[in-house]
Amino acid sequence: MSLSIGIVGLPNVGKSTLFTALTNKGGLAANYPFATIEPNVGIVPVPDARLDVLGAIDKTERIVPATVEFVDIAGLVAGASQGEGLGNQFLANIRETDAICEVVRFFGDPDVVHVAGKVDPQSDVETIKTELMLADMGTLEKAIPRLEKEAKRDKAGALKLETAKKVLGGLDEGHRARSLELSDDERDALHDLHLLTMKPMLYIANVDEDRLDADLPLIDGCAPVPISAKVEADLAELDPEEAKEYLAEMGLEESGLARLIREAYRLLGLQSYFTSGVQETRAWTIPLGAKAPQAAGVIHTDFERGFIKAETAAYEDYVAFDGEKGCRDAGKLRQEGKEYVVQDGDVMHFKFNV
Repeated sequence: MSLSIGIVGLPNVGKSTLFTALTNKGGLAANYPFATIEPNVGIVPVPDARLDVLGAIDKTERIVPATVEFVDIAGLVAGASQGEGLGNQFLANIRETDAICEVVRFFGDPDVVHVAGKVDPQSDVETIKTELMLADMGTLEKAIPRLEKEAKRDKAGALKLETAKKVLGGLDEGHRARSLELSDDERDALHDLHLLTMKPMLYIANVDEDRLDADLPLIDGCAPVPISAKVEADLAELDPEEAKEYLAEMGLEESGLARLIREAYRLLGLQSYFTSGVQETRAWTIPLGAKAPQAAGVIHTDFERGFIKAETAAYEDYVAFDGEKGCRDAGKLRQEGKEYVVQDGDVMHFKFNV
C-alpha cells in the first residue's frame, strides 16, 4: 500500500512552496491567490535510515523505499463551497487520499499577503473546516435521493441511507463526520462517498525558520507539525551531505518531510517491514496489527492467497548478526505462521504456494 495525502489551505499560506520543496517537483509558487490552478501530484520516498543499513549488510543492487503521494490543490477561501475562488473545483482530487494535511500560516512575512489581511491561524483553520464540511453536506444532499431508491431494494441500501442522513445531521450541527459516533458498518456504508471530513487530519504550522522548536497552540486538539517552507525549500537545493550539515547548523535532527511522514504514519496506524537480499532491499507499508499473510499480500495477492510461512528476523537482530545467515546460525531467524502479527522493522521472506 502507498500512502496518499491531500494538501489543503488558504491561499498564500505557503502550501505550494512547501509542496514544491517536499516533492522537488517544481510546482508554481507565487505571491498571489490561486497560484496553483491545476492539482499537483508528487511522489516522494519515505525517509528510513534502516534501508541503507540493510542494503550494506546484503550488498544489495538497489534500495527501494516506501513512497508517499502528495496532492496539492488550489487554495480554498471562505465561500469555496458556493463557488468562490478555485479550490472547490479540485476537492474531488483529494477525495480518495488517505488523509488530509492542512497547511496553516504562522509565519509573519509582510511581503506575502494574507488573503484575509492578517495572520490568524485559528480563523484560517475554522474557514477550511467550514468549507470541507459544506462540501460534504453537498455530497450527501446529492446522494440521498439515489440512496432512497436503493433503500427500497435491499438492507445494505437502507443502512447507507440511514447513515447518510445521520452524518448530514451531524455536519449541520457543526461536527466533522469523523467525530461522529459511527459503527464500523456505518463507516463502511459511506466509504464510496469519500467524505472529506471522514478523513484523518494533519496540521502543518508553516513557521518562521527561527520558530521551528517553539511551543505552538493545539489545532483542533492536535499538536501541529512545525515546518518552515523556506527551510524545506533550501534543503531541496542541497545534496544529501550538504543537507545534513544545514540541518545540523539549524539544530535539527531531521527534515520537515521526515517529521510529516512520521506523524502521518502515526495518525493512520501504519508501520514498515523490509525484504532484503542481493538483488533488492525494499520497505513495505502495512497497518499496525497486520498479520503475516496480509503483509505478504502487499507484495502480491498470490503471496497472501498461497501463504505458507514467513522467515522473520527483527531488524535489530538482522543488524547485530550481520544478515540472514548470522540470524539463522544464532537462532534468531524465526518461522512464523498465519497468526503472526508483524512488528515494525521485521525483515521477512515469504514461502507461498499458488
